[in-house]
Amino acid sequence: MGFEIHTASPRGFTQAFVHEKPRPQNDIALVCVHGWPETKRIFWKVIEPFAAAGCNVVVPDLRGFGDSDLAPDGFYDVVSHAKDVYALVHDHLGYSRAVLVGGDLGGPVIQELALRYPSWVDRMVLFNSPLPFDKERMSEMDTRPLRESGDYFIRQGTDADALAAEFTTDQQRRRYIATFYMSRHWSHPGGFTPADVDFHTEPFADAEKLRASFGNYETAFFADKRTEPSLMGRNTQTKTLILFGPSDHVIYPDFDKMAAVVFEHHVGPFLLRDCGHFVPWEAPHALVSATVAFCADLLTP
Repeated sequence: MGFEIHTASPRGFTQAFVHEKPRPQNDIALVCVHGWPETKRIFWKVIEPFAAAGCNVVVPDLRGFGDSDLAPDGFYDVVSHAKDVYALVHDHLGYSRAVLVGGDLGGPVIQELALRYPSWVDRMVLFNSPLPFDKERMSEMDTRPLRESGDYFIRQGTDADALAAEFTTDQQRRRYIATFYMSRHWSHPGGFTPADVDFHTEPFADAEKLRASFGNYETAFFADKRTEPSLMGRNTQTKTLILFGPSDHVIYPDFDKMAAVVFEHHVGPFLLRDCGHFVPWEAPHALVSATVAFCADLLTP
């Protein structure tokens, strides 16, 4: 696996995470939050370079994903994920400040954290993520993903039990997840080898984990799937580095322009050549070098 996997239970379930700590005296963590259909493994290429640059790196599996337990309360909404990450990194590991890195589902999670715990979040690095919609400021932008890419969202959000029941074997579940890395064109062509796909689909072979991972999509359609309203909205205070893999066929075509509207204090947006949805895997050097430059003042002894 390459990294030691730690576990902790600050919120009533066992949460798995990687923790590389080259600077024990530093009170700031670089927290990498995965999306769907991902686990902490999507950051495998960047953990060591981040640590080599002097970052104390924390990479959790969200509840219901990877090596973490299912949610004890049955909730998989953004607020629950955000509170889990805060409890793990702030309360359990003791970091008084954080730089947050995330895309896809991890994007709303880190946006929620920045608004919910503004004194804790020093800055963010955001890529290929859902964003709050600003009708007035985004009126001239292309804010709708390709129509043909949305079928999975509807099924997972409104018919999750039936969809999960269609996959009766580990291999069927993995083949379904594999389409998001290959045939659905979320990534740039050639971004994932067959071995890469095997690595990332393995955690979704478990039937309960696959079904649980659909829970986030259900929150978009059913209020009773959410613990409380999210705070996600325009952020006027958190310094945010915006990166965009434009080969992505699932996120908004004008993600970069939209994000620049959402985050008042932004750097970029920067477009990543030959990169799609899975930035940490497809463009690891760009993510690491840009983040380290963005946080240079925090890494100075």
